[in-house]
Amino acid sequence: MKFFNRPVKPEDTADNKLLQSYRESRDLKVLGRLYERYMPLVYGVGLKYLKDEEQAQDAVMAIFEELAQKVHQHEIKQFRAWLYVLSRNYCLMQLRSGKKLETIALDEFMEFTPVLHPDTNNREEAMQALERCLEKLTPAQQQSVKLFYLDEKCYKEVADATGFTMNEVKSYIQNGKRNLKICLEKNSGE
Repeated sequence: MKFFNRPVKPEDTADNKLLQSYRESRDLKVLGRLYERYMPLVYGVGLKYLKDEEQAQDAVMAIFEELAQKVHQHEIKQFRAWLYVLSRNYCLMQLRSGKKLETIALDEFMEFTPVLHPDTNNREEAMQALERCLEKLTPAQQQSVKLFYLDEKCYKEVADATGFTMNEVKSYIQNGKRNLKICLEKNSGE
């Protein structure tokens, strides 16, 4: 039982300082510095449970998102151990849901198009509307969204292909998808 009574190590103190700083400022860069130290651990947990490199890489990004919310909800004494449990639980939930972080297919991505075009089941018309709205995105969003959804690349592959950081890729994809949805909803009334 030495593990539970172990002395406080310098990295625990540094982790706690960064964690406290993030809680006070809500600055994701601060949390990112803390998380960066443990990305290999999170990736290893993802690989162990999900048994797929790309899914483990995607899990690293998704767990960071979850982390940003959960650190405000939990008392954390040892960040590394807590993050390990969070990562393991995340992976187990993915396995239980049967999704295993599958890449979103174009049809899923366009989940809102049947609603936008209720008078027709014309896929061609929906695709043209999507293409028009894609052109309205910023170049970075456009490139990231196309690579992720249409070419079915994982975050790391999009980052490698574009030169963007993983956080930028995630942001461009999320904002791009939201902007596409807004554009398609706005244009559906025309």
